[in-house]
Amino acid sequence: MTHPSLPKRPMLGRLPVLRSPIGLAHAVTALLAFVIVADVLGFGAAAYMMSVMGDVASGGGAGDVGLGAVDRAVWAVGMTTSMYMLGLLGTATLFIIWFHRVRHNAEVFAPDVQRRTPGWAIGGWFIPFANLFIPRGIAADVLRASQPDPYASEVRHQGLLNAWWGMWIASNIFDRFATNRYDEASDPQAIHDAAGG
Repeated sequence: MTHPSLPKRPMLGRLPVLRSPIGLAHAVTALLAFVIVADVLGFGAAAYMMSVMGDVASGGGAGDVGLGAVDRAVWAVGMTTSMYMLGLLGTATLFIIWFHRVRHNAEVFAPDVQRRTPGWAIGGWFIPFANLFIPRGIAADVLRASQPDPYASEVRHQGLLNAWWGMWIASNIFDRFATNRYDEASDPQAIHDAAGG
């Protein structure tokens, strides 16, 4: 007895494999909490620096306030800045790994709504000016793929994505402005003003 031949399966290449992003999401969340704590401590250090430099500016010099207070203020700002930068570097690294993972997973759910390959979820962050829109577009595609109907005309939670992206851009602009202002401060009054603004 002969069996009918089975149709040959077309070669599709490697199929994407779903990998859980939950562990990475928890790690990113923990690092974000660390960055928030470092940021709050940084605000405290800046307020202390502003107070000390205000006393120096109004009292006529560091001798009236005491060099110990000035040194403590400088140390506090330096320490909180280091904590913040270390936390930010770790958070950014894990976030990009997580972002790549969820983009890769979107390939499983709705590959035809993804406009860029998973590699762009990493590389898009490092291209000047393009990093202002490429990652947001990838996030929108991932968001579309993750909803129950990826082909619906409306994307759920689009407002939340836009708010996150707008706040990210605004915080980057503010950070650069504040850092430049503080770096250019050369006298106690300018440091006082920079620490407050």
